[in-house]
Amino acid sequence: MAAAIEAIKSKRPCEDDKIVEEPSEPKKKRKLAEEDAYQNQHKVMEKKPRLSTEAFGDCEIGYDQLHEFLKYAALGKGQNAVQPRWCRIHHQRHLTSTVVVVLHELSQIHFYRFYMQFKHLRKTFRHRFSLPPVSSFTEALLGAGINGNPLLGREELKKDPVIQKYGEEKRGLSSYILTQEQMRRYNYPLEGSSDCSHFVSTCHNVPPSDDSPLFGLDCEMCLTDKGSELTRVSVVDASGQCIMDELVKPSSPIRNYLTRYSGITEKLLLSVTTKLVDVQARVKSLLPPDAVLVGHSLNFDLRALEMIHPHVIDTSVLFARKGGKRFRLKFLAKAVLRKEIQRTDQEGHDPTEDATCALQLAQFFLDQGPRKVAELNLEVQWLEQSQARDAKRHSLPKLKNGIPKQPRTPVQWLLDALPSLSQKELLLGGQSDTSPDSFSSHQCKQILQQALEEIPKSSFRIIQFPSDPRYLTPCLAASLRAKLRTKLTDMLTVYAGPFGKGLSLRALKRTFGNYGHIRSIRVIAETLEPHVCIQYEVLEAAQLAIENLNGAEVAGSCMKVQRPITEMTLDCETLLKQLEMDVDNEGVIYVAGLEETHSEADLRDQLGFLKDLKSVFRPRDPRSGRQRNYCFLKFPTAESSSMALQAIKEQASRGGKLHSRSALMPPHLHRWLHQENRNGERPTPPQLPHKVGRPLKEQLFALEQDLKIAMKACDHWIKKLYRGLPSRTLCVILFPGTDRVSVSLPGFCLLTIKDSSSLPFNLPGRIPTAVS
Repeated sequence: MAAAIEAIKSKRPCEDDKIVEEPSEPKKKRKLAEEDAYQNQHKVMEKKPRLSTEAFGDCEIGYDQLHEFLKYAALGKGQNAVQPRWCRIHHQRHLTSTVVVVLHELSQIHFYRFYMQFKHLRKTFRHRFSLPPVSSFTEALLGAGINGNPLLGREELKKDPVIQKYGEEKRGLSSYILTQEQMRRYNYPLEGSSDCSHFVSTCHNVPPSDDSPLFGLDCEMCLTDKGSELTRVSVVDASGQCIMDELVKPSSPIRNYLTRYSGITEKLLLSVTTKLVDVQARVKSLLPPDAVLVGHSLNFDLRALEMIHPHVIDTSVLFARKGGKRFRLKFLAKAVLRKEIQRTDQEGHDPTEDATCALQLAQFFLDQGPRKVAELNLEVQWLEQSQARDAKRHSLPKLKNGIPKQPRTPVQWLLDALPSLSQKELLLGGQSDTSPDSFSSHQCKQILQQALEEIPKSSFRIIQFPSDPRYLTPCLAASLRAKLRTKLTDMLTVYAGPFGKGLSLRALKRTFGNYGHIRSIRVIAETLEPHVCIQYEVLEAAQLAIENLNGAEVAGSCMKVQRPITEMTLDCETLLKQLEMDVDNEGVIYVAGLEETHSEADLRDQLGFLKDLKSVFRPRDPRSGRQRNYCFLKFPTAESSSMALQAIKEQASRGGKLHSRSALMPPHLHRWLHQENRNGERPTPPQLPHKVGRPLKEQLFALEQDLKIAMKACDHWIKKLYRGLPSRTLCVILFPGTDRVSVSLPGFCLLTIKDSSSLPFNLPGRIPTAVS
């Protein structure tokens, strides 16, 4: 019996055992809950916000795009904010805040002129975009006055480039005819020019008067073996009546009809027998002795006609813009004449329509006078059209059941929408006074300290650092621009030699051309033995030529290839190393020696042996449309781009024709330099009064040295501010540039999101405190 009781007791759990075993289930639950929390925490960490952009080769944005970008960053999908396509924000709802740092009056030119001083900016901000020059960045960025077309005030009217060029009073026709100097500057064919020796002159040397008859002229060209050749010419008289519209058969075989622009097709020219000499004779007979030709960028038309006429009015010059820029004919037709030309439903341009439009624009200017033209506020209209075009390009409507959705328009501007969503904005700083004595770096330090204190209290911040007025003079801005242009030009130039007497310039051009497009090549005869000066289009080509051809034997001579040694190039090697390591060039390589292809698909086939290729950018000749023999390739990582360089190198060792290296020059800087070279020399800005006994050159040098120190301090302030930002903060650095009558400098925008991977994790919904 006792044994049976003991057996039952052994099977029945005791009270103590119950107390020990009951908590086992909650422990498992707690462990599972902890694991779930850990997994959820890592899921949130995996979804950290980041930026990505598909822009490659074209990196210019407008202020309307920047405004929409900031609006989406701050508001998300609400309040009609649309995800931008030029720079996407992934996991926007995980952003803690947005900060915009504005550096008054600084520009893209300042960033690259003092590139070595901006250590923090160039190492941290990998997304960079060019911005157009702007006179008031606050209005442009935050939307004030963009949709309206306000009348110009008296002071603004005086600053209008049309008024500054012609005054306010009406003038006679002869006042707007281009002078010989202007014709030379804008590359018009002139008597006695070496490149126009075979051109036909109209021989109309009768001086024009205010009653001289006007004739509109426009031509269309096709691409042939010879280059750009005439295929159609139209002439209209002062009443708008077309008195000549002829198709022309080019003398060389046509390679590209450029139908999209010219409207010319193979079928259209099939039965044409008219030659260039025929239309030259007819144009010459149509024009009376004192005729004035009118056209838009008429120099191209006269060169296509291979004719010289001394009296012209160029509407692209007549409707003056700031900084030597020009309006397009299509824009002027709509803004001034309220006419739609060059419509997308047409196959190419109609030269009769374009000639008539240019003629009517000139007649409008003569009838209404400069003041009326200035009151049209064409710059504002141009900005509005550019914004509409950019919005359409980057916000393509999605299809729903085959019906395109109507694009959403912003209901509120950004700073108006923030308070309605219980989000607090912070605006600190502003433009400094015009007096140099009122400015001090202490102001910037105060703004920085206040920003660090106020950072945790707001979700959207605009922090504005003023600029010392001493650094904003037109002379200093022009000097900075000229020196940057000179420095880049010197870096694009290489000297090769010495060579023997049997020097073949064509063979040398072919040899050096394997590394990229050559802008110019000339023989230097001043040296004891001949040398050659070669200027490339891109920096990578010049560097490849130096790396591969220095010490090579060409035409029986062992040549030395080097850059010019000037004050501007003494630190060239250091600068090149920093450019190569720039995050903006990470994953990008330059490839030269390409065969001529007709599509990106063909190019990708040619480069099919490269793995993980993400994007391809191949520039074209702006005049002929021909593709260059080089391109830029973008890869997702630096490792994949290094593998691509190695693959090209291995192919070259087996006889391949491709040459490659890491990218050096950012595309926005190359684009600016190309624009500068195309526009030619700009008018010299007025010199400011300087101290007696001290030359202006010395003053500019001293100011540049002070500005270099100021830029280094500016970079330090931004670095300190950046460290004080909460993790997962979108940071925008804005160089607004300037758009004055005397000088126009492009803006610059740098973007990044402060990474939280190296910082302690914060639970969702909790805003991290600022680091002091």
